[in-house]
Amino acid sequence: MKRSLVSSPRVFGLIVGVIAFAGASNNSAHADEGGISFWLPGINGSLAAAPGAPGWSWVTLYYHTSVDASGSKAFTRGGAVVAGLKGQGDLAIFGPTYTFATPFLGAQAAVSLLGVAGRNQASIDATLTGPLGNTISGHRTDTLVDVGDVIPQFTLKWNQGVNNFLWYGTGDVPVGAYQKGRLANLGIGHGAIDSGFGYTYFNPQTGNEFSAVLGATYNFKNTYTQYQNGVDLHLDLGASHFVTKQWMIGLVGYYFQQVTGDSGSGAVLGDFKSRVAGVGPQIGYLFPINDMQGYVNVKAYKEFAAENRPEGWNVWLTFQLSPKAHEKPITTKY
Repeated sequence: MKRSLVSSPRVFGLIVGVIAFAGASNNSAHADEGGISFWLPGINGSLAAAPGAPGWSWVTLYYHTSVDASGSKAFTRGGAVVAGLKGQGDLAIFGPTYTFATPFLGAQAAVSLLGVAGRNQASIDATLTGPLGNTISGHRTDTLVDVGDVIPQFTLKWNQGVNNFLWYGTGDVPVGAYQKGRLANLGIGHGAIDSGFGYTYFNPQTGNEFSAVLGATYNFKNTYTQYQNGVDLHLDLGASHFVTKQWMIGLVGYYFQQVTGDSGSGAVLGDFKSRVAGVGPQIGYLFPINDMQGYVNVKAYKEFAAENRPEGWNVWLTFQLSPKAHEKPITTKY
C-alpha cells in the first residue's frame, strides 16, 4: 500500500489550522491614488479554504516590498500628480483569530482582527501638478514609521473530503497614519469592503494541495483628496506538496485587475484602471511549541504585466501559533 505523506488526522488538522489562517489575513498598506490597492495581492496562500482547529490563534507576518514605475508614468499621490514613483515597505501584520467549535450554517466560522505597523518610504522624480495647480519639479523622498489601519475579518469554511470551500468578508477601518500631501502613508485614508470565495483541494494521502481565492473590493471615497478608487478583482493562488509531515514546498501567484474606473474631482488622470500579476516559490515548516503548534512560511513574488501601478517584488515571512489539532479532522457539511 502506498505510504501517506500526511496520513495522521492530527497532522491534517494541524496543517489546515496554521496555514489557512496565515494565508487568509488581509491588510492595507498604501493609498489607492498611487496605483496601490487596499488589497495586498498574495495575502492568501495554500490551504486558505481548509478548516482548522477551534480556539485562539495568533499570526505575525513580515512583509517587504520594493516597487517602481517608469519615470514617464504619472500617478496621483497625496493630491498631486507625480512621476517617477518608487516605493519600499517593511510592515508587520499581526493579530488574533478565534475559530468557533460550533458549526454555523454548516460551516466552521472564525473572526479575526489585524493591525499593521511598520515603515513606508516613497520617492518621486518630479511633481508635475500640485493640488493648487502649481508646477513643482525635483526629486522628493518621504519616509514614515507608524501604525496602519485596523482590518476585521469573518470567514466560513466547509469541508467535504479533499474539497474545501471558503467565504470571507473583510474591510478597512481607516484609523491608521494618513495625511494628505504626504507621499508615504500607512493608512489608506478611506474605508473599504472586500468579500470573496475560495477553494482548496488537499489530499493527505499524496500530500498534494491547490488553493484559489477570488475576491472583490469596493472602496469608499477618500474625502481628504476627493478620490474614489474603482472596484478591484483579485485572484490569489497557491500549490504545494508535503515532502514530509513537517515540510512543504510549492508555488504561489496572484492576479489583480481593477474593473471600474476611479472617480471624484481628485481623479485628474481619468479612470486609471490598474493591473498587476506575480508568481514565485514558497516553503513552509510545521513544529510543536509546548501545548501549541507553530508554523513558519516564506514566499516571494516577482511582479509583471503591471499597468497604472508600480511593479517590483515582495517577500512574506509568516509565523503562526495555533492550538494543537483534534485527533480527528474537523469535517463540516453544507
